[in-house]
Amino acid sequence: MDILTNIRSKRPLIHCITNYVTVNDVANALLSFGAAPVMADDEREVEQMVSIANALVINIGTLNERTINAMIKAGKKANELKIPVVLDPVGVGATELRTDTAFKLIDNIEFSLIRANISEAGVLAGGFGRSRGVDASSEDIGSGTPSAISYAKAINKRTGAIVAVSGKTDVVTDGVKISLCENGHEAMSRISGTGCMLSALLGAFLASDYDKFTAVSEGVATMAICGERAFRKTKEMGCAMSMFRTLLIDGFFEIDDEILEMSKMVTTINA
Repeated sequence: MDILTNIRSKRPLIHCITNYVTVNDVANALLSFGAAPVMADDEREVEQMVSIANALVINIGTLNERTINAMIKAGKKANELKIPVVLDPVGVGATELRTDTAFKLIDNIEFSLIRANISEAGVLAGGFGRSRGVDASSEDIGSGTPSAISYAKAINKRTGAIVAVSGKTDVVTDGVKISLCENGHEAMSRISGTGCMLSALLGAFLASDYDKFTAVSEGVATMAICGERAFRKTKEMGCAMSMFRTLLIDGFFEIDDEILEMSKMVTTINA
């Protein structure tokens, strides 16, 4: 499979309406990987920007009334143009504004992909997950796989979107198949922005010529492998988390199709 080569040859433009905590890391992750980022969030220009983009990524990490309106405008325009749309419901369940906004977006926009941690997925699925804001809960970095599968299937049934739930085992489902990725490292939960970067990268994967389920599954594995490789290099250098962050972004540039195929630990089962 040559999905990374495919994406890099296209150099897709990924329009991100994202949060200001991680916006620079998201932009650099996309650039390092070989995609082109644009971070336009004024409602006076989002429809025009979407019109020239290959995917739209909506991240609710730092909400305000202005950006909520821009998200809905951009999402509707992307749907009209049949451009893939990704939702990252950061911290849903932590406040009424966050939860109401997530469901308002789901009601108004047809999402190609919803990517969440298990706490966020539990809230969207109507389960018992309780989000702690933007941080992963202990269940996110524990086993959690049966709950993640259950939540992902429930969200898919409600929305029709592919759902990716990040955790010790990453879960992806389109309602027909389930992909389980065992790659990754818990250090990825020790720096801000890894989830935001993943959601943006998945926008680039959805802009590839591959079917959406395959694209998302390969994208999740790519991010996880880059995390493993970055942590290994960090330890070899005797460094800590700031270097890990740098090496993770470097890893998006270094990974290729051969590394992906040799390194991924992915199982696909029926939903």
